[in-house]
Amino acid sequence: MKNPNIIQPEDLRISQIIDANLDRAREGLRVLEDWARFGLGNEDFVIRIKNFRQILGKNHLEIYKLSRNHIEDQCKGLSHVEQINRNSSSKIISSNSARVQEALRVIEEFSRIHNSKLSKIASEIRYEIYTLEIELLNFNTRKRAQSIISKNNLYSITDPRENLLEIIEKILLGGVKIIQHRFKEGNDKDHLKEAIEINNLCKKYNSLFIVNDRLDIALASNADGVHLGQDDLDIKTVRKLLGASKIIGVSANNSTDINKAVKDGCDYIGVGPVFPTLTKKNKEPLGEEKIKALTKDLNIPCFAIGGINKLNISSLKNHGICKVAIVSGLLNSEDPKEEAMIIIKELSHEN
Repeated sequence: MKNPNIIQPEDLRISQIIDANLDRAREGLRVLEDWARFGLGNEDFVIRIKNFRQILGKNHLEIYKLSRNHIEDQCKGLSHVEQINRNSSSKIISSNSARVQEALRVIEEFSRIHNSKLSKIASEIRYEIYTLEIELLNFNTRKRAQSIISKNNLYSITDPRENLLEIIEKILLGGVKIIQHRFKEGNDKDHLKEAIEINNLCKKYNSLFIVNDRLDIALASNADGVHLGQDDLDIKTVRKLLGASKIIGVSANNSTDINKAVKDGCDYIGVGPVFPTLTKKNKEPLGEEKIKALTKDLNIPCFAIGGINKLNISSLKNHGICKVAIVSGLLNSEDPKEEAMIIIKELSHEN
C-alpha cells in the first residue's frame, strides 16, 4: 500500500513544474509591482499586484518547494535574444505580463487534478493580468507624455503652409519635443494624411504629436493626444473616446474655465493670449501679470500663448512664466532650428 505522504515520481515532476512556475509568476509580478510603485507612482496598481503575489505565495505549498531540484533541470540558464531588446518600460511591462500569464496557465493545467483550488486561483489571476497589462501600458504611455510636457518649456503649434513638414523637422532638430497640429480649412482626407506624416516625424525625434480640436483626426492618426478649446467636446467625453493612454490639453483664459479643466482631468493648460497676435485677433491680450495670477497655483503644466517670440521671452521669465507655446515665432523664422535652440536655451536659463 502506498504511503500518502510519499511523493511518487510523476508527482515530483508535476510538483517541480508548479514550483518553478509559481516562482516565475511571482517574479514577474514583482517586476510589475516595482514599476507601478517607482515608475508610475500608482498606489492602486501596487495594491492589486501585491495582492496577487501574496495569494500565490500563500498557495506555494511545501510539497512544491520540497520537489525543487529533485530532478535536475537540463535546460536551466537558457536565454533568448529578445531579452536584450527590452529597452523600454512598455516592453518590460508586456514581457513580464506575458511571463506571469504563461506561468499561471501552466500552474492551472498541472494543478487541476490534485489541487483544484490552486488551479482556480491561477485561472482567475491570469484573466485579471490580461486587463492589468493594458491598464499598465495605457498609464505608462500617458505618464511618458506627461513627463515630456512637464520637462519641456517650448511647445510648437503649426498653421497651414506649403513646406510645413520641412519646417517641423527643423523645429524638432532644434530640440522641440511637443508639436501641436492646428488646421481649420481643407478636406479631412488631406488633414489625416498630413497628421500621419507629422506624427511619423515626431516619433522619429521622440517627440509628442498633439492634434488641435479634431478628436477624429487625433484617433485616426494615433496622435499622443488632443488639444481642446472651450467650444469643443468636454474633457470627460473626450477621455471616454480617446482612452486612458492619451493626453488632453485645454485652452482657457479665466479662472472658472481653468479650474474646471483641472477638475475634469486635463493634463496641461494653454493660457492666453499674452500679447496681441494675428491668430487671435478677436481676443484681448491678458498680459503677463494676469497670466501669472491665473496660473500661480496650478499643479499641472501651463503654457502661455499668444504673440510670443524670442524678443519677449525674457520679459515673460521676469514674471515667472517659463513655459510657452509659439506659432508664427517659429514657423516664420528664417532658421527654425536655430530659433528653437535659442528660445529653449533662454527659457531654461536662470535669471
